[in-house]
Amino acid sequence: MNRTTAYATTSAVAVPEQQAAPARGACGARPAPLLRDLRERGGHTPHALLFGPRDLVVITGLPGSGKSTLMRRTVRGTRIDSQDTRDRWAARMPRFLPYAVYRPLVRLAHYAGLRRALAAGKGVVVHDCGTQSWVRGWLARAARRRGGTLHVLLLDVAPDTALEGQRERGRGVSRYAFLRHRTAAARLLRSVEGGDLPEGSGSAVLLDRDAANVLRRIGFTG
Repeated sequence: MNRTTAYATTSAVAVPEQQAAPARGACGARPAPLLRDLRERGGHTPHALLFGPRDLVVITGLPGSGKSTLMRRTVRGTRIDSQDTRDRWAARMPRFLPYAVYRPLVRLAHYAGLRRALAAGKGVVVHDCGTQSWVRGWLARAARRRGGTLHVLLLDVAPDTALEGQRERGRGVSRYAFLRHRTAAARLLRSVEGGDLPEGSGSAVLLDRDAANVLRRIGFTG
């Protein structure tokens, strides 16, 4: 595990592009995953994170941690956010109809849109709720097939802050669902901090609220 922790305040950090997995029988191994910890620096962190042109980036964290806000403000290129899909469906549905009724259709539309974006072959930033590890596995395989790398951006926000974020946006999840998200997010954070990145990922970036607020661009080179 390569670990990098020091950055200039106004720099744009290019996350190194990794080579695709070697063919069966080929010599050599993939480069060691890279961990960048940008937390607890009072905002003295990069203004941009840049990735390879065929890379995939997953942004994960608790509901209300600011994933969608960060994506809308910073992503230069294709972004796939399940919240965008939900909002589009909600605008078409009768207001009295509970979201739970059409949630399966929203999820189906979200994953269909993600599949189309992956097929285009360009860099994509994806919103991840953190509880469905199979999505990260799917993205890691897709990145390898297209000659890119999967990168994980993890928003490390306290549960109370995330709950406040839900109240501010006027939309939250149930207590049971939030506990499930909290458990999954804590497990992922402990794993990454210990140097065990999600399977198939080439790097992880840890962000607190200050580091996320400083970011102005998440994009792709080339």
